[in-house]
Parts: sequence; C-alpha cells; structure tokens
Amino acid sequence: MTEYELLRIITFLERMRKPYDDLLRTAEPDPHWNIVLYLMKHHLRGENVTMSSLASAADIPFASAMRRIHQLIDRGDIQLRKRGTTGRSHFLEPSRKLVISFTEYASRVKALLADTFGLRSGSGDAEDYYFGGSYFAGQIIPPLEIMEKKPQAGPELRFLLHDDNYFSSMRNMWSDFRSKLSARKNFTLMGLPELRAEVFANAARKESEYDVIAINMPWLGECVANDVAQPLTQHLKSSSINPMDFHPAIWATGSWDKTHYGIPIYCTIEALALRKDLFESRKLQHPASFEKVIQSAKTLHNPRRGMHGVVWNAARGMPVSHSFMFFMGDCGSPVISIPTPRLHLDYSRIKNEAMRPQILSEAGRQTLKYMHELLAYSPPDILSIDWNRALEYFMGGQAAMIYCWTMRAARFEYDIHSVVKRKVSYHPHPAGPGGSSLSPIGGFLLAVPASLPPERAHLAFEAISWMASPAAMKEHVKNGIPAAPRFSVSADPEAAASTPIVSFVDRLAKQNRIQNWQRPPVREYHVIEEILGEEIFAALNGDVSDEQALTRSQNRIDAAMRAAGYY
Repeated sequence: MTEYELLRIITFLERMRKPYDDLLRTAEPDPHWNIVLYLMKHHLRGENVTMSSLASAADIPFASAMRRIHQLIDRGDIQLRKRGTTGRSHFLEPSRKLVISFTEYASRVKALLADTFGLRSGSGDAEDYYFGGSYFAGQIIPPLEIMEKKPQAGPELRFLLHDDNYFSSMRNMWSDFRSKLSARKNFTLMGLPELRAEVFANAARKESEYDVIAINMPWLGECVANDVAQPLTQHLKSSSINPMDFHPAIWATGSWDKTHYGIPIYCTIEALALRKDLFESRKLQHPASFEKVIQSAKTLHNPRRGMHGVVWNAARGMPVSHSFMFFMGDCGSPVISIPTPRLHLDYSRIKNEAMRPQILSEAGRQTLKYMHELLAYSPPDILSIDWNRALEYFMGGQAAMIYCWTMRAARFEYDIHSVVKRKVSYHPHPAGPGGSSLSPIGGFLLAVPASLPPERAHLAFEAISWMASPAAMKEHVKNGIPAAPRFSVSADPEAAASTPIVSFVDRLAKQNRIQNWQRPPVREYHVIEEILGEEIFAALNGDVSDEQALTRSQNRIDAAMRAAGYY
C-alpha cells in the first residue's frame, strides 16, 4: 500500500466519522481514534507533531488528552524525537509498531469496501485495486468505439505486459468495474527474460494469442526483423495521439525506418539518487563525476553501522550488462561504433563499420575500473542481488546512493516501509572520463502483434490510444507511478506536485539530456546484452582480468556482427 493510498483511507475514515458526530450529539469524542488518525496523517505528510497540537486533536480537555498521550507513549505506540539541540522538547511520531498495525487495519477496511461494492471477489487480493477518490469517480472512461465493438469483436482484449509496478497498476485500473477494458485474467504479466521469450514465440504463431503486447525499447530492431509487431501508420492517421506531446527522443523509440511500430506507454531514466540529508550533514555536494561518486561513497561508507556508500546493479546477466553500457556511455562512448548525436539516430540505417564493437577501448577500461571502485563501497552481496534487493538496501536506509530507474525509485517516496521519504534527491548520471552528464532512457512500447486480424488490430490500437492518453497517464502519476512520457502530463500541476521525480525527468527531457544510444536498439542488441552480462560479471567476480573480459567481449560481439554480414 502506498503512502498516497493510506492518506486517502484516513481521509475516508475522517469523513465517515463526521456524520456520526454531527447527528448523534450525545456521543462522546473518541480521543484514541482522534490521536491515532492525527498522528498517522501528519507522519505520512512529513509534518511535525507537537505535544500540544496532538492534545488539541484529541478533542477532550487538555489534561485528559495529555494523560492519554502519555499512556500511548508508555505502551510504545508513540515515540519521541528530539526537537532542537537542547533535548528539552520533542516532536511526537508513531512507532514502527503503530505504523504496521494501522496499515494492516487500513488494508482490512479497503478489503471490506472492495467486497461491499463488488470490486473483487471475496477471495481476491486486496491489492487488486487502488483506493482513491479520483480513481473510483470513473474519470477515465473507455472510448465509445471500444465499448460498442467489444461485444461483436469476440473475446475480450488480451494483454502481454512486463511484470512491474506500472503494468500491475495498469492491469488493476483497466480491469476495474467502471473502466472494464478487459477482465483481470486477460492481463498476462511476465518478468523481462520470460516476456522477451513469449514476445518472439507469439510472433511465430499463426495467429497472435494477444491483442496488445509490451516491447522493451531496446528490442525494437529485433522485433521489426522478426515480424513481432505491425506498422501503426494507418492507425495513427486517424488517431487522437499527438506525437508532439512526447519528447522527440521518447517518441522515436517506437520508430524503425521511418515507420512507427510502438507507442511509448511509459518512460523511465537511469538516475543517481542520493540521501540529501547525509550529504548535507557532511557538507558534501552532489557528485557530478565518477571521481566524486567514489569520494562521496568512501566518506559515507560505514558497514559497521549498516551504511554502505553506494548500491547499483551488478548481478550477472541483464543487470551488470546494463550498468556497463550506461557507465561506458557516461565516458562518452556507446558499446558499438555508432555516432552519439544530440538528436535521435535512425538505427535502421546503421551498418558496416558503425556496428563494430568498441568494448576494448579506453572508455571500456575506464568503465570497468569505475565498477571495481564501486564494489569497494557496495554491500558485500552486490554481485548476487537483483533490482528489487538493491532498492531495499537504499529504501531501508542502508545505502547513501543508488543507481536506479526513476520508475523503481517511486518506492522511495510512496512505499509505506520506506525510511528515506523526503530525504532523496535525484540527479542525472555523473560524467566519466571524456564524457558528459546524460541519463539513459528506458521503458516500454505498446504494440499490436503482426499476426492479429485487422478487425482485432483496430480495436487493439483504440485500447492503446486510450491507455496512452494524457488523462490515463495522469492517473498513474497521481497514483504513485512517475513515468509519463508526455509533456502535457508533466506540466499538469497536480501530477508535477505528486513527486519530485516527475519534474526531474521533465527538466532533463527539455534540456535534451536523455538518450537511448547507451543501449542501441539494433537487431543484435540482445546478443550484446548477453555477452556483456557474462564477461563483465566474470571480471567483477575475479574470474578473469579486466583486459581478458574486455578482449573476450570485443571478439565475441565482433564475431556476431560479422556473422550478421555488417562487415
């Protein structure tokens, strides 16, 4: 349950109690109820609570309220936090025990309401929908054409999506009883390796098993080569989708050889997030270079006290290969010999020497050197943890910095268990030797499978248009998923105010400081990713020397490019 959702439940509980207090005037105030709601609400908002303000919220005589508060302190439900340096006064905040208990209570209230209003079956998961006024108000309604054609088009729309918090939220929203784009069972969510396998397996079938599929942005070249998705040219001509509302670099991620195959449904960028409170207490500036990152990590690294300097993605396979490509990009060099223009590159035109790898280079050596330096100030299990475990280190207050996707970073601000709420600042990738400060683009495209019949394809594109609309994307941003690729959504005051991540990404996009050449979406991208995931990991694990890992990566990728006929 997110922080926003819990605040909405508290608001509901307050509004539900008011008619009781207004109509039954003989009823006495419930001081315990008033104290707990007031304390939890201000804690979630990050607002300080004094003894006098909490006593006033109890709505009983001051002396009686103070006795109640001290009873809750003695029971361990309220804890004191020093106010100033004298130690003579304190702010009050809920204990971890109270936060856990209240969150469980709120979850049960949410589940009961879900059952009462028929939002889920009695055995369903309480997390299958999001509790919130704007969501239940049904402000997002499917286009009339979809609703009219659904009965005559046959089975309900079927979706193949990535298993992450954005698509989980999407599934819950679009299967809600008011929206009802499709039943929840028609949304298939898979992890990245499984999703890739299923996307290409589906392309080999005579007729697609899905109406809408999610494609990871770097897969586009390979997807076009294997007839995974059909061109959207004709659909876009009569569509309400406005390409100008997308940052050009983000819109271009769905284009191959001047033809559009996918609509960006969300974008995320790799950023360096840091504990601004720790940096401020040590009077450290946010690091803008590899050297400064290492200096900051060294200063803040204190494993005896459970604090590590930095956490990042170093596990074998995709995580470490992505990190290598991103860090090498920070050194000003992509992993193959493509140019690094400020504007979007047409990857369909890349051939010959531009496809030659440049892993065995000074940029490659500087990248591996930096990764070894990061290891010295990382958690001891950094080479074996997945993306989620890395987040948990930082979210649990066990790391001073983290390299992560902004979409995943949303948990720092919204997750009820996060201890770093409002203590995090976000920055573009620090520059490496010879490079500049840019951030890599990530995210997914929604596409229509190539083997989908025309009548289903039209309905599928209508669904994509709806799912990618500004109104729909704004709902996701408001519900804690700061990953909208549209300027209009980022400019919306309510969306921008929901998290600093929205304005951070929007600012970098407008400054043209986001790029996708770090993971070039060429047909052989998966081969590059797979080789680097093995060889770079071997170097970090100490199985081979850096020079051996770089040489082997260079030779294996070079052999793949030669076999593909590029040179």
